Amino acid sequence: MFTKKLVAVMNEKIEPGIIMNALAHMCIGFGSVIGKDPLRLTNYIDADGGSHPNISEMPFMIKAANSNKIRGLRQAAIQEGIQCVDFIESMTVGTYVEQLERTKNIKEADLVYYGIVLFGDEAKVFELTRKFSLWK
Repeated sequence: MFTKKLVAVMNEKIEPGIIMNALAHMCIGFGSVIGKDPLRLTNYIDADGGSHPNISEMPFMIKAANSNKIRGLRQAAIQEGIQCVDFIESMTVGTYVEQLERTKNIKEADLVYYGIVLFGDEAKVFELTRKFSLWK
């Protein structure tokens, strides 16, 4: 039924409130890039005629991994041409200006990944993410 797949893989070692914030940041940015039609955003109408807009018809799986596995997933997604957005530890403390400066001074191998969201060909995204457990 769906040709595209939407999956987030989040760092299982990060406190829930912080990880939810990271997921929210990624989804806001990613949604604006992908757009309404590819994400199949729909307006759900309840029995009273109330509108519940912009909810995707597609499943959105949330999975768990550690920072190094997320790093590897990011590299594989880029190599496969799969759209992705990630969130790293340096994005969490201070103002966004301080976060940008801090990030510039950290080599990729030293980044701590909080999560990644992927959107792309269903079979390719499945293959890259199937080994990860569902978030608990």
